[in-house]
Amino acid sequence: MKNLRSRITCLAVILAVIIQGLMPRSLTAQNSYKLSSGKDVNIIVLGSSNVHDWTMTSTAMDSHGEFTFEGGNLRSLLGFSFSLDAKSLKSDHESMDNRTYKTIRADQYPKITYKLTRAVVTTVQKNKYSIKTTGDLKIAGAIQTIIMTVSAIVNPDNSISCSGSQKIKLTDFNIDPPSFMLGAMKVKNDLTIQFNLVYKNNQLLTQTN
Repeated sequence: MKNLRSRITCLAVILAVIIQGLMPRSLTAQNSYKLSSGKDVNIIVLGSSNVHDWTMTSTAMDSHGEFTFEGGNLRSLLGFSFSLDAKSLKSDHESMDNRTYKTIRADQYPKITYKLTRAVVTTVQKNKYSIKTTGDLKIAGAIQTIIMTVSAIVNPDNSISCSGSQKIKLTDFNIDPPSFMLGAMKVKNDLTIQFNLVYKNNQLLTQTN
């Protein structure tokens, strides 16, 4: 009887191993990605005044994040951070650039930063995703929690293209909308930040450098 029980137990273990081996496995991989560089990787700030609209652009950024894939699909975004040199923002007019740096106190706060606190990834279609993000944006030393939606595409080379836009107000960061030329030109409070970012696996970047 004892031998019979032992044989039954061994048989059960063998069957369990076989069944487990036949079941499809969902492979999960968490990869560290770093922001790539290039003319198509940029931050664009759009604003307006009572005189004209204006645009400032920067490509001097540093960013990285942990993208988790499961079964070849993007599942989560963790540990994401972003940093921008405030004085890297440029318009077509140097005088406007200098006024902007003074307004956002770029000498005192040289970095504009963002740190993710939460992200929810939704599949839109194959290799295309919508990421609802919550994070802390810091400008001129003031921090605001913002919620925005990011469009993400996983490219054939496994790089990840992220794009989107977010509206902010200067006063949310304790910045008074400036006026110039004795008040003849007044900058409006509302800004729109557009971003086009491409992330590559840290390991792949190391191999290609």
